[in-house]
Amino acid sequence: MSGTDRRSFLRQAGLAGMASAVSPLAFGQAASGAVKSEVARVAPLPKPKHSIRFAAIGLDHAHIYSMTAAIQRGGGELVSFYAKDEKQIAEFRRRFGDVKLARSEAEILEDESIQLVAAAPIPDERAPLGIRVMRAGKDYLGDKPAITTLEQLADVRRAVKETKRKFAIMYSERLEVRSAVYAGELIRQGAIGRVIQTVNLAPHRMNASNRPAWFFDKARYGGILTDIGSHQADQFLYYTNSTKAQVVAAQTGNLAHPQYPKFEDFGDMIIAGNGGTGYVRVDWFTPDGLSTWGDGRLFILGTEGYIELRKYINIASGLDGGNHLYIVDKKQARHIDCKDVPLPFGPQFVEDIVNRTEAAQNQQQALLAAELVLIGQKNATPPVLS
Repeated sequence: MSGTDRRSFLRQAGLAGMASAVSPLAFGQAASGAVKSEVARVAPLPKPKHSIRFAAIGLDHAHIYSMTAAIQRGGGELVSFYAKDEKQIAEFRRRFGDVKLARSEAEILEDESIQLVAAAPIPDERAPLGIRVMRAGKDYLGDKPAITTLEQLADVRRAVKETKRKFAIMYSERLEVRSAVYAGELIRQGAIGRVIQTVNLAPHRMNASNRPAWFFDKARYGGILTDIGSHQADQFLYYTNSTKAQVVAAQTGNLAHPQYPKFEDFGDMIIAGNGGTGYVRVDWFTPDGLSTWGDGRLFILGTEGYIELRKYINIASGLDGGNHLYIVDKKQARHIDCKDVPLPFGPQFVEDIVNRTEAAQNQQQALLAAELVLIGQKNATPPVLS
């Protein structure tokens, strides 16, 4: 496919995907009373069966807090952490108590009692750290994007094979979002038949004045598809149950921030897998008038129905908060409030570490999600706006 044809296909397929996904539900039927509303009924998670000792290294992204909390919910005992920035150290201890501050990374890696390291350093440092962790005989949970180049990906896969340790990636927009968890359960039950497409819209607020210098340097964060898009690639693979996939077309660019020449503020891509197709749009254009950081939305098309997630806010309905799931099947349209759905990743991941299983995350799927966005990022063309 030529470059011109690829751009044309991307524009047409992207618009078509958007049009097919945006249902009448998105325009406020729930507020008018046309859609039955209910609360998701899910049994609470059982008390964790296992306990592990874990540590944290690298606090450059705030995701480290939810990652740490998830492992603690699963039975993890936080025994130490390592960071250099005094503000980061103080905030971590404010949240998790007077945890031991290790004198060096090596002190943690050489502690044979530690089974897992959770980490959120600057993105381009995450894969090399994970490899050092695995070669020290421990499992690793890295914040996304845990890998920023295809060369790093090859090194990670080699280390996983050689060490037999876990290189897990915290794709929090699925693993730590209650409506996303419940959508997976409904799909597992066959509620909408076989999933054939996902459309994922992931706007973010930039908050430029609060961002560190590395945030604006593509070499450090990997590019917008590598960074934000990794969440969406993970969701595509998971919901379509794809074990193989390829990037059909991709675009990335800096459309409105020339003062940051190494930054990308927009990206989209089309993915085709052996379980379905997917469209992804990511950006840094959440306006200041929105009360949260982004109006993340996911549309899942099945052969017998469809699901829409309003993950963080629902401006169209007047409903409070996020975690709103809409489902239309052969019988009816429903709104499901998922605010009380438990988050199973932490307990499952701790059990996986103890039992050497993959209930929380499939290793090949996690790395395939990373591969897709890395290829999309590498091959992306500039957006065509005229």
